[in-house]
Amino acid sequence: MTITVQFEYAKRKKGCLGKEEEGEKVTLDKDAMEPSVMPEDRRKKRPPVTIRQLEIDDLAEVFHLGEELFTADRVPNLYRTWDPYEVVSFYLSESEYCFVAEMDDQIVGFALGTTISKPRSAWKYAHLVWLGVRGDLRRSHVAERLFEHFKETVMEEGARILFVDSEADNETALAFFKKMGFGNPKEHIYLSLNLTERRKKPQSDMSPSKKRRAASPATSPSS
Repeated sequence: MTITVQFEYAKRKKGCLGKEEEGEKVTLDKDAMEPSVMPEDRRKKRPPVTIRQLEIDDLAEVFHLGEELFTADRVPNLYRTWDPYEVVSFYLSESEYCFVAEMDDQIVGFALGTTISKPRSAWKYAHLVWLGVRGDLRRSHVAERLFEHFKETVMEEGARILFVDSEADNETALAFFKKMGFGNPKEHIYLSLNLTERRKKPQSDMSPSKKRRAASPATSPSS
């Protein structure tokens, strides 16, 4: 499924009447009237995440993260097209539209895209081809930050429409892009052809008369 949206209609309000969310409340113990001990996983804060441009030393790490995310059982079409050459190609030709999310000196997400200009058209298009975030950080707004960084970059380059692709049954991706302001989904159908089935029939399938003709040596014409 392909989803398109024009930028001027993709802006989302970041707050409701400008009201900020309340901070986390401290639970008090009734008897001691002292802060209760919070579970360790709730007290522990995640390290900050930095969004930056893709660098050559990131290529291997980005590829291996993509291997973990784009598996054959979850997203078969993405699995078929994700390989080291894909990452290298984007870095060499579209590095200004390629970004990574870094946390504790580790790559935890990436966004790889491009822009398209038509010779006789004033419109410039942007295409976010790959967007991936480490599984345990999917609710940490890392994907949103990568997307917004990519969107702001292509807007500065004059892009007026942004395209993304998602498989029709990838409900997580579709919900994310709708949250980012996308709409007007268009169905895109992928077809496949198994080339291994187009082999020559084995010789054992030949009729007996054909076998005899194939086995007999060629005779020279009589003088």
